[in-house]
Amino acid sequence: MSKKKPLSKGQLRRMRDNQSKRLSRKASAADTPELQDNLLGAEQAGTVISRFGQHADIETIDGVTTRCNIRRNISSLVTGDKVIVRLATETQPGTGIGGIVEAVHPRTSSLTRPDLYDGVKIIAANIDQILIVSSVLPSFTTQIIDRYLVACEDTDISPIIVLNKVDLIDDDNQAEIDQALARYQAIGYPVYRVSSHTGEGVEKIKALLDDKVSIFAGQSGVGKSSLINALMPDADLLVGDVSDNSGLGQHTTTTARLLHFKSGGDLIDSPGVREFALWHLPAERVGWCFIEFREFLGTCKFRDCKHGDDPGCALQAALKSGHITQDRFYNYQKIITSLGEQRHARHFRSLED
Repeated sequence: MSKKKPLSKGQLRRMRDNQSKRLSRKASAADTPELQDNLLGAEQAGTVISRFGQHADIETIDGVTTRCNIRRNISSLVTGDKVIVRLATETQPGTGIGGIVEAVHPRTSSLTRPDLYDGVKIIAANIDQILIVSSVLPSFTTQIIDRYLVACEDTDISPIIVLNKVDLIDDDNQAEIDQALARYQAIGYPVYRVSSHTGEGVEKIKALLDDKVSIFAGQSGVGKSSLINALMPDADLLVGDVSDNSGLGQHTTTTARLLHFKSGGDLIDSPGVREFALWHLPAERVGWCFIEFREFLGTCKFRDCKHGDDPGCALQAALKSGHITQDRFYNYQKIITSLGEQRHARHFRSLED
């Protein structure tokens, strides 16, 4: 009888991590106080303000927020979800729990983020628009903007490009930034320039948020929290400085939560990510998400055209004729290349499980 191959260090590490997660979930479930049905009131509508493990803060139509248990048959619950909740009719000392989430309404939209270990995760739900925040510091890059634009197009959520820290623009970067933003405007994307430091453009952003559910997206360090504080001073969000040594921003938000504007409209403040991975999308879908590519897709000489050096490539012809810009085409190719690398990394890590 052959001997079993010993587990690798990676396999052992993943086994320990998975066991720890299972034990943590069991402990959390065991510690969750159960509310008896006879102590619960009638069903009513609510909105998820934030999610904390087995609990969620639910706001009902009267504006009151209550921390509630989540029924075990609810597999997914995120900030922005519309739910049916039953609140406790009697206070139960020491529990801190005031109700139970009974059901979740279908989502009108959802923003997802792929994770190399856990697959595609939903970040927030029922979003009307995504404000893609970039800035002069730590560095202005269209590659990150285009990744977020692909995510917006894929989920059919309207994007708005916001350049923050415009007070830091100087003669060295003025032309490059102006040209990049003009390219986005030329293909139909709205672009706004703001400074959370000086207040420039803040009122225009406020007007965009009225009667909408919005979410801010962008690299760490671009000033999302500072901009939200400028738009909503009562939010009292943490603000992190950009590291002088690395130039990378520090994550300042740990749990997504829904905030209200006094003038109307909601804002979901979500944990920042440094790069929006897209490995879950097929290459054909990524190409479609570059909106100016759409009229040329499917018109190449060969059906399996990779849009590289392939003869008769319609995208290459559009690039030469000026219908597609070099910057956008380069970013598209970078994303396509990264898809294979990220899928390979995910497959390699899954082999260690």
